[in-house]
Amino acid sequence: MDTHLSAAHWIYLAGIVVILITMALRKNIVVPAVVATLLTAWVFSGSIVTGLASIFNASLVAAHELFNIFLIIAFVTAMLGALREMGADRLMVAPFRRVMRAGTSSFVVLAIVTYVISLFFWPTPAVPLVGAVLIPVAIRAGMSPLSVGMVIAIAGQGMALSSDYIIKVAPGISATAAGVDTDGVADKALVLSLIVGLVALAITYLTQRRTWQKPSPDLLVDWENKADKLGVPISADSPGDTGSVGTPGSGRGGDAPVPVGGASGSAEVHAVTATTVLAHAESDPATTSRSLSAKAFATIVPLAYLTLIVYLLLGKFTSLVPPLQGGEAAGIVGGIAAMLLFAACLTNNKRAFLESSSTHIVDGLVFAFKAMGIVLPIAGFFFIGNGDFSAQILGMPKGTTGPALLFDLINAALSHVAPNAFLIAFTVLFVGLIAGLEGSGFSGLPLTGSLSGALGTAAGMDPSTLAAIGQMGNIWSGGGTLVAWSSLVAVAGFARVPVLTLARKCFLPVMTGLALCTVFAILVF
Repeated sequence: MDTHLSAAHWIYLAGIVVILITMALRKNIVVPAVVATLLTAWVFSGSIVTGLASIFNASLVAAHELFNIFLIIAFVTAMLGALREMGADRLMVAPFRRVMRAGTSSFVVLAIVTYVISLFFWPTPAVPLVGAVLIPVAIRAGMSPLSVGMVIAIAGQGMALSSDYIIKVAPGISATAAGVDTDGVADKALVLSLIVGLVALAITYLTQRRTWQKPSPDLLVDWENKADKLGVPISADSPGDTGSVGTPGSGRGGDAPVPVGGASGSAEVHAVTATTVLAHAESDPATTSRSLSAKAFATIVPLAYLTLIVYLLLGKFTSLVPPLQGGEAAGIVGGIAAMLLFAACLTNNKRAFLESSSTHIVDGLVFAFKAMGIVLPIAGFFFIGNGDFSAQILGMPKGTTGPALLFDLINAALSHVAPNAFLIAFTVLFVGLIAGLEGSGFSGLPLTGSLSGALGTAAGMDPSTLAAIGQMGNIWSGGGTLVAWSSLVAVAGFARVPVLTLARKCFLPVMTGLALCTVFAILVF
């Protein structure tokens, strides 16, 4: 596995180290990421022009890869804005209040629903579904937005996706590279994913419970207002705080809160206003009509998404309807949100229907980019280390294979690893974690799979076990729990919390679970 490392490799490695140190210091990492992109491209190509162009190209490639997430956030946020105008958002959560009455019950329901949907259809459609229907209920029940985001990320992007037991794309890639049976990897990955997920959820429950408050409608009002107002930072780490929404900026803990709630009395004013309106509903025909519309949409929205889930299930297990892939399902989620947005705007004001629809879409896009846009230059730096994207970022001719700087560095480091079971297993886990830094949980699977096939016999371990361990590292890291430039941006967007804060808070629970699952795999499998 000898790999010749050029100066560009060392510059890229230095960039990773600086970014990790900057994150550990809880500072903004955009500038280090951009500078590292410039220097890496400059040294690799020998041209300052290519280096400067790579700054733009890296963000452009990242935007291309992540824009589907931005659009889903925008459409669902726009839909919720239109529903909020008529009060349907509050009525929509009513059926879940019997079960999600407090923080603990909400915690359990969020975890189970997210896991089940993500296990069958991947987290891409799961996050918008949960974000549109269950997150508001959990917030009203007293959970902090940060703990909501942690539960969804751990149960969906982590526990469900790391096993990928139903669709089996990840086990298939790992097994093919390792030269072993897919079902063997899938079965072991399922067990390991449950260990990591349950440990991480338990730690999250114990550490975040102190931030929860007593159930109150005002919590939901305040959380909703955070998408509309600016300028009053609210720390997501403070006990009892409802969290903040923001971009990964330069504020406290490396995250600058952006849209946050207004003064402490705003929720009370909103609640009093709503109560007054309802009190006069009988004497005001317009208000009565609006109330009926709110009730109708409070029923239609959950039913629309429930219909999508039933359709996905039928496509998966029967031949009654054509099956949908993960990307298609996500597109349908966005399409449903758009049509419901238009219907709600038409109901709210027929004369201003066209204008209000456009306004809500713009507001949704502004919210998506204000909260998540800053991740693009960060993702661009890690994409330049991936052979699938580096050629485009470096301006190389089409059809040319770009340098795989990140994987070359990993291969070079592995040449110094001794064949010991514990050392090999944790090394494969570490390789998976590092490979996931570029934000794609699947791109490193061929590497960890091939390493598992090559090192398993020398370490006295089943290669399928090593492949499952490597799969855990890849997907828990890049799939959307540990790095802020992955699909974690979608979770943070719907929970309305800073994405870097969410990634930092998930680190200890997830890493603890990964360490325990690796020890379990060594001793049991």
